[in-house]
Amino acid sequence: MPLPIFSSRLQCSSSSSSSSRSSFLRPKPRIDPSLTLIPGLSNDVARLILSFVPYPHISRLKPTCKSWYAFLSSKTLISLRHSRDNSNINNLSHLLCIFPQDPSISPPFLFDPVTLSWRSLPLMPCNPHVYGLCNFVAVALGPYVYVLGGSAFDTRSYPLDVPLPTSSVFRYSFVKSVWERLSPMVSPRGSFACAAMPGSSDRIIVAGGGSRHTLFGAAGSRMSSVEIYDVEKDEWREMVELPRFRAGCLGFLVGNEKEKEEDREFWVMGGYGGSRTVSGVLPVDEYYKDAAVMDLRVDGGEKWRIVGDMWGEEVRPKLGKIVAVDCGKPVFFMLDKDWILRYEVGLNRWRKESSVPKKAHYDKPVGFVALNGELHVMILLDGYNLMDTRRTRQQRKAGSLMIHMYDPKKKTWRSVVSKPPYNHQLDFRTTVMCTIRL
Repeated sequence: MPLPIFSSRLQCSSSSSSSSRSSFLRPKPRIDPSLTLIPGLSNDVARLILSFVPYPHISRLKPTCKSWYAFLSSKTLISLRHSRDNSNINNLSHLLCIFPQDPSISPPFLFDPVTLSWRSLPLMPCNPHVYGLCNFVAVALGPYVYVLGGSAFDTRSYPLDVPLPTSSVFRYSFVKSVWERLSPMVSPRGSFACAAMPGSSDRIIVAGGGSRHTLFGAAGSRMSSVEIYDVEKDEWREMVELPRFRAGCLGFLVGNEKEKEEDREFWVMGGYGGSRTVSGVLPVDEYYKDAAVMDLRVDGGEKWRIVGDMWGEEVRPKLGKIVAVDCGKPVFFMLDKDWILRYEVGLNRWRKESSVPKKAHYDKPVGFVALNGELHVMILLDGYNLMDTRRTRQQRKAGSLMIHMYDPKKKTWRSVVSKPPYNHQLDFRTTVMCTIRL
């Protein structure tokens, strides 16, 4: 069973300091049926009304009164929001979970693109010997966010400047508001393909990966192993390996929870395997132009098939940022500089779909994510050059965030601007994002 961890700081502190603070820890208040949430209304109606509040604003409403704090901190709120979604009264809020840096050092944030509201989450439990976690994968499944694997530096290893893969798995529960440490993966890995598989038994599948630092060049290891995680049993099981080594790849599940679980496929796109050198000195990755697909049917035998060259001559061989949008069926889109490309399954080619309204400078990282059935292109404004160290502290503060949203069905663009609550610049080369419904 997963063990709850209430605070990364408490986890890393000494036993003497933690014991001295134990007297200050107060248990969460329970819901008292006699407390009135909204005068003049029954508690059942009041709870339904409060469940429609955008999730990032809930923490701001907790200090209103004791009864609100008790309800907004309870499991009843999450269960009510999910039961409301199942009854088709209103869909759950689609939020973006952003990990700007190592989540044990910099807190992750929830962002609501509809209300443009932000909410910080607690720090992930830390290891005093490990630092600089990157290349991890964040994926949402139900009211949980999972942080899997990654590459980090370990003070106990030699040499110190070589990142090592990790097999650790953590889960943040929005019901309990705590981090939980889960069973580690069989093989440590970073920069790998991953997909959540909701259904009668929730599962998570990972494939490929290796170990390298995000900001470093072609270096590190590659692997081909595949594993699947059973959420209920908290167990990992090895599956048939990929046809070849593949790291830096992306994974998608074709088929949703409304369809039969036996009809799903796991796609692993892009990535790199070997590397070559330019002039015998500069290492350069050899990028794949194909995809590997696993049939997840019970009688499929966990076999892989290769989808041939997906890149045309006009498309760069390096894999851009890819997202999947549910347009009745999953459709893949890729951001290639200022162009949005759509993957045509019948032609097995990437075709130009649209261009970003406001072009970003190519020397600046750009975020790309699918949310609410739309493509979100995230561009930093009033920022600074990440390679320029001559800026003052005031100039280094995070600027505004311009978000261009593209609707694949209507083929229209719209834009919004938000101010991230960060005291530092967002670097989308290392930022990890995932979507969650709460």
